[in-house]
Amino acid sequence: MQHDKVLILDFGSQYTQLIARRVRELNIYSEIHPFNKIPTNLSEYKAVILSGSPNSVRGDKALHPELSELRTKKPMLAVCYGAQYLAHFSGGEVAPSNTREYGRANLSYIKNDDEFFIGINEGSQVWMSHSDTIKKLPTNGVLLASTSDVENAAYKIEGETTYAIQFHPEVYHSTDGKQLLENFLVKIAGLNQDWTPQSFVEETVEAIQEKVGNDKVVLGLSGGVDSTIAAVLLNKAIGDNLYCIFVNNGLLRKNEFESVLKQYEGMGLNVKGVDASERFLTALKGIEDPEKKRKAIGNAFIEVFDDEAHQITDVKWLAQGTIYPDVIESVSATGGPSATIKSHHNVGGLPDFMKLKIVEPLRAIFKDEVRRVGASLGVSPELLGRHPFPGPGLGIRILGDITAEKVRMLQEVDAIFIEGLKAWGLYDKVWQAGAMLLPVNSVGVMGDERTYEKCVALRAVESTDGMTADWVNLPYEFLQKTSNEIINKVKGVNRVVYDISSKPPATIEWE
Repeated sequence: MQHDKVLILDFGSQYTQLIARRVRELNIYSEIHPFNKIPTNLSEYKAVILSGSPNSVRGDKALHPELSELRTKKPMLAVCYGAQYLAHFSGGEVAPSNTREYGRANLSYIKNDDEFFIGINEGSQVWMSHSDTIKKLPTNGVLLASTSDVENAAYKIEGETTYAIQFHPEVYHSTDGKQLLENFLVKIAGLNQDWTPQSFVEETVEAIQEKVGNDKVVLGLSGGVDSTIAAVLLNKAIGDNLYCIFVNNGLLRKNEFESVLKQYEGMGLNVKGVDASERFLTALKGIEDPEKKRKAIGNAFIEVFDDEAHQITDVKWLAQGTIYPDVIESVSATGGPSATIKSHHNVGGLPDFMKLKIVEPLRAIFKDEVRRVGASLGVSPELLGRHPFPGPGLGIRILGDITAEKVRMLQEVDAIFIEGLKAWGLYDKVWQAGAMLLPVNSVGVMGDERTYEKCVALRAVESTDGMTADWVNLPYEFLQKTSNEIINKVKGVNRVVYDISSKPPATIEWE
């Protein structure tokens, strides 16, 4: 890949992935690596960003990166923990804040003649998230910005191309964060902005051709954006050597198996539909733990693909629509110190008995990037605008054990909710929506009779890449109508609630 690259060293911050996204929005390629596993091919990187961290530089568990091959040799931007680290271990002082500095703040002082702050004015809103503060700048430190509570909000080190900030430019609440990153990467570090969806397509197609050659590839389609774009890329690269399989795992939305197969008609993809719903429901029988359910679903997928692959002569590769957030949430920020949130059924490799190698064209990009790549490939806006749907399907939206009757019940609820969003013109204003079947019964009254039936929770969030999400303030009138329709039409449900949790601290799915 002939592009300028940014190395992001991860110290465990939940915002690290947002840094990568913001950099890529500037059409500059970025990679995240653990602070203690710095790549050896450092000549490929033109700039370095140090992330934040939940740790304290003053504590026994302070994270110590080896920066001797980076500092002074490459432009460096240190964010939050990174800024404190450079100060604390380079002649400055870091101490506990009198009050925890968290949330919105405004820059009350900016050194206007420094190109780091070109286009950014005093009063600009930034986002703070730290309990320590920089009391004294490091040796040769020059103050660049302050807020009313944080004197040393930004600084640079004289004689180096090293800049440091106490706030987080990567989060949405830092209104000029993207401008600041552009100032550092383009104006100061001199990086080129040429990493585009078109260049990604060209390079990915070339990489697939080089990796796969004339081998045959089998791909599991889900009907969603990720697997579809992966299929279009693979088809562009290897054509008739791509064999797509769409599996009905019994956990799809209502009528989705038939509608998805119809959707692929005319796209030039070789797609085979396989109904394996009984196989999946049998594999899930009696399992309540969400991680065990995910693994059971993943194992069943592998078995189905193994069976289907044996029907294709000389197939050697299994393709998947894995994207970056799947990897991050499964393996803790590319092996770094961030906490593992949950495993994903399509991450983690294949068992030894399955003699297929894996190809994942989208593994390094985020959901919003996938959509931009799809648009550059000419994929229809309707398909690109489709809400994400979890790989395990309704299996992780039915809390507790799974039965065919529970699946039927949730399919009906989900259909009413999703079709209602479309009818009210709300679907495209929501990033992801769905319903959860809860493992509790509640008392209700229908007519003159007492009922003791299931409760369902509706969930609708807005997001960009799924790494963070806010709940959507749907109209009360819509929620009221939807609730009434669900309770009146879906046998076995007598209560509907709406989830108003954001991510973090919650996740988008309940399991």
